[in-house]
Amino acid sequence: MDAGGNSGADLRSSIKKWKIIYPVYLNSKKTVAEGRRIAAAKACPDPTCIEIADSCAHLKIPRAIELDKAYPRDFFQVGRVRVQLTNDDGSPVNPAIRTKKQLMIQIAELVPKHHGRTKKQEPPVGPSVTTTNKKNKKKK
Repeated sequence: MDAGGNSGADLRSSIKKWKIIYPVYLNSKKTVAEGRRIAAAKACPDPTCIEIADSCAHLKIPRAIELDKAYPRDFFQVGRVRVQLTNDDGSPVNPAIRTKKQLMIQIAELVPKHHGRTKKQEPPVGPSVTTTNKKNKKKK
């Protein structure tokens, strides 16, 4: 048997032991009863699985996105991210982040700075607004 073939099976079994983060855990628009797990002041509005995974990559935390899973309390909330906080020997993957709550707070700080969000916030510039105003002025 090839060692590479065994590592794939080992990887899948170890991913099942990783911690799960649903986007609703970090959503500032949700209440604690709806699933938010960190303080609303530290949370961010409407995080996505991609933004959470990119934040984990920035923090050098191994992660896996599962888009075929849904949040149990609200099955319309599709997607979750599995993260590896500890190695097999029990040592933390990133010594600065030891708990799931610390990781969620770090991610919530990084999500608003995500490159996808900064591009969305730029106001659209269009000549149609100016043209419409000129036409209205000529008619008067």
